[in-house]
Amino acid sequence: MNDDTSITQTRVLIVGAGPAGLGVSLALKQAGVTEQLIVDAREVGASFRAWPSSMALLTPSFFSNAFGLTDLNSIDPDTSPADFLHTQHPKGKGYADYLNAIVSHYKLPVRTGVKILAVQELSFGFAIDSSEGPIQADYIVWAAGQFFFPRDHDFPGAEYALHNSHVKDWGDLEGDSFNVIGGYESGVDAALNLVNLGKSVRLISRGEPWASDHPDPSRSLSPRTLDRLRELLLNKEKAKLLEFVKNTTIKRIEEGEEFWTIRDQDDIPMASNTRPILANGFQSGLGLVEEFFERDENNLPVFSEEADESTITPGLFYSGPSLVHRNALFCFIYKFRARFGVIAAEIARRLDIPDVEENLKDYAKAGFMNTDLDCCTSCECAIETGAPDTPEPSSFEK
Repeated sequence: MNDDTSITQTRVLIVGAGPAGLGVSLALKQAGVTEQLIVDAREVGASFRAWPSSMALLTPSFFSNAFGLTDLNSIDPDTSPADFLHTQHPKGKGYADYLNAIVSHYKLPVRTGVKILAVQELSFGFAIDSSEGPIQADYIVWAAGQFFFPRDHDFPGAEYALHNSHVKDWGDLEGDSFNVIGGYESGVDAALNLVNLGKSVRLISRGEPWASDHPDPSRSLSPRTLDRLRELLLNKEKAKLLEFVKNTTIKRIEEGEEFWTIRDQDDIPMASNTRPILANGFQSGLGLVEEFFERDENNLPVFSEEADESTITPGLFYSGPSLVHRNALFCFIYKFRARFGVIAAEIARRLDIPDVEENLKDYAKAGFMNTDLDCCTSCECAIETGAPDTPEPSSFEK
């Protein structure tokens, strides 16, 4: 542990000043938990500021709070990014500005530039070593996000590719043709941006999520992305620039002199004269506390259904896009925010704070305190709908 004898003590330490961490902080405050501290190694909303300049939130923002339908991208029942930013799909910088406004308006106890170096479980609570000295907390809410933990070593030679999270502006990339590995949201977003810049793109995917009719946008492309894809494909000149390679798993990348070779599951080579772009997602972001969480048969972290707590480390909670319950993915803000009130209520009860349910009634009403996981894991109520007629280039058949 850090040798500094000055120890910061708090009831609740929240690691991460993004939507997950700030959202839980607001719920804790509403529940009556005032002794809390939020730390972040970077700045408030840092991951959103690091997005490519053209990237926007997939879920639409609309100021509908007054009608009982909270803006899908808000992190508390009373605010709306649409009202604050006057846009339906906020870009990264704008959303980070919204998060900073939240911190300022609610006077949340945030300390930036504080890096967590080690976490030690005590008989009760935790001892944390940080770049700014030791911290002792009764409870930890880990909300560090995923963006700064890219999956850039998934297969041999993956390090030769450029992960999409490291791209600040697609217009900065030199070259006329690109290979994008990953056919979900990030990969399609990269492909669309490059094609709109006049580049030819080969989009390589393990499946074909662009053709999936699954109602959950965590398992198929979002309506916004499908709209963008349809619009591009209706333009014959742009459609010629986009090639889809489906049901293909990349096994390795080899780097040569000014070219790269991408090999699939059958060892069939694909040549690239530009650095391949890797859009295969992110790690869990649990980082230093990975060992404090149990893993399931799919090697996914296990969280208690009661309050998203570690099943092997009492007092350690998780909030954010890696949350999974009963095979349901909570990877969008509007999904994982549904558990803000659940975490806050559990911690408040353990701290013997009175009237927890009454304090959080607005959270429950707004859908920020969902304890019924059955509604998150069943899509049987979704009806099958037909997509608008969309021309499909011959490359769909590859």
